[in-house]
Amino acid sequence: MSKQVVIPFGPQHPVLPEPLHLDLVLEDEKVVDAIPTIGYVHRGLEKLVEKREYPQYVYIAERICGICSFIHGMTYCQGIEGIMNLEIPKRADYLRTIWSEYSRMHSHLLWLGLFADAMGFESLFMNAWRLREHILDDLEATTGGRVIQGSCKVGGVRRDISSEKLDEMASGLDSMQGELHDLVNVFLRDSSVRHRLKGTGILSKDDAYLQGAVGPTIRASGHSYDTRKIGYAAYGDLSFEPVVASAGDSYARCEVRAKEMFTSIDIVKQAVKKIPDGPIDMKVTGAPDGEYFARSEQPRGEVIHYIKGNGTKFLARHRVRTPTLANITPLVTILKGCELADVPIIVLSIDPCIGCAER
Repeated sequence: MSKQVVIPFGPQHPVLPEPLHLDLVLEDEKVVDAIPTIGYVHRGLEKLVEKREYPQYVYIAERICGICSFIHGMTYCQGIEGIMNLEIPKRADYLRTIWSEYSRMHSHLLWLGLFADAMGFESLFMNAWRLREHILDDLEATTGGRVIQGSCKVGGVRRDISSEKLDEMASGLDSMQGELHDLVNVFLRDSSVRHRLKGTGILSKDDAYLQGAVGPTIRASGHSYDTRKIGYAAYGDLSFEPVVASAGDSYARCEVRAKEMFTSIDIVKQAVKKIPDGPIDMKVTGAPDGEYFARSEQPRGEVIHYIKGNGTKFLARHRVRTPTLANITPLVTILKGCELADVPIIVLSIDPCIGCAER
């Protein structure tokens, strides 16, 4: 029997964009166990409900994560609106949906670039981020912010988008789609990429379900679970199907994220065609009294905001279950049995966001 050694991986590592720490138990070059340690990031965001009034707290919720900030803010607002039985204007629902899908494309392109960089494809990394700039430009033009938008509020949204700008956005996505196809083809067809990803980090369909995986991680293992299908915001009015793969390996997780961007483009174009005229917000009076679980589909998977109000302007409790936290347990499973050299790629394949997970 080979002697076991423990190798620390992270929280600082050239490949890791996030401070995740793993103690890797090795026999020769094979990983036999992985012990995660989180806790390197603590900002006390959930404690701030005691110091920020509930309408102001949306700005805190958005800062749980920079990459998926808009959807965090939107989910928080959905929770408050659920407690207070508020039915926001339909136009606000559509605007939230459009910005959510732009956030998804922005996150997936960022991830594809980091994934390419981890495999040594620097030009592919730059090309992915070049396309991401088009998405960020539209976000900046319509919300005023490239990463933190600040456009969601309890009762609707703070900014409208003109019909002309909506048509321009749809046209811009049409133009970008050809370049996006070329980019995605490299990730899915290049022989060296396939060699690195095929058969590494396999998460079986049963394990994905039993261990609570979410987002592209569970959909790459054969499950069509997508929180958008419950119909929050304007998703109930739009036609789309979750992208699903069956192999459960690193390649499948890459494939799901790559193809999801085309689904996002289609959702935005549908929303632009169907968006109704009307107000973008409503007057909100009173304070939340009760509790609510709000659920949304982040780029990394389902996020849950639990909100408890006590009838005052300060919430009693705000608890967030982020997709990265849900995917850490499956990550430990898929690392077992892999080669040490494949660990960085497998870790990145779940798109970890530790700032999200820890707050």
